[in-house]
Formats: sequence, structure tokens, C-alpha cells
Amino acid sequence: MITVIATIKVQAGQEAKFQQEAEKMIAHVKANEPGTLSYVLHRSNSDPTEFLFFETYDSQESLAAHGASEPMRHFFGAVGGLVDGRPEIKMYSELGGKK
Repeated sequence: MITVIATIKVQAGQEAKFQQEAEKMIAHVKANEPGTLSYVLHRSNSDPTEFLFFETYDSQESLAAHGASEPMRHFFGAVGGLVDGRPEIKMYSELGGKK
């Protein structure tokens, strides 16, 4: 399993618009991406302009399909002018634990 942690900082005052676009992406993932096991948006408790996506995929192919999807291209196009800097994206491979 592959885990992706994507941290995105948005410009002050653009939080609601970013969240609205993110919710459209979440709806697409829920309806169309069975290989995306989790896709959860979080917002920082200490900085309202910082968002985090916690994502898990059953395979590299599922991650690639997600990244190449038309809704993902639309999402990045819609939020491109809202972000403050580049998103920080880190990928991890699961080793073990409790689910």
C-alpha cells in the first residue's frame, strides 16, 4: 500500500474556495476510484491556511490513475491561483500496524 501526505498552503482569504474545490475532488474519488483506499482532507488547527490530504492507494497503478485523471487536472487548475507556494508531497510505503 502507498500513502501520500500532501500539505498545501493557501493564500489568506482563499480557504473556503480551496475547500470547495477539494470537496469536488473528494466526491470524484469516492465515486470513481476504487483503488484509492482513503482520501481525507484535513485543516491545521493552528494555521487555517494550511490543508493536508491523507491518501492511501492499493497500488502504484491506482496512484498513477488518480494523478492522471481529468478531475485532478481540473482541481490543480482551479486551485492554482489560490495556493501560497508549492504543495509539499511525500510518499510512504506501509510496513505494518493496526487498522
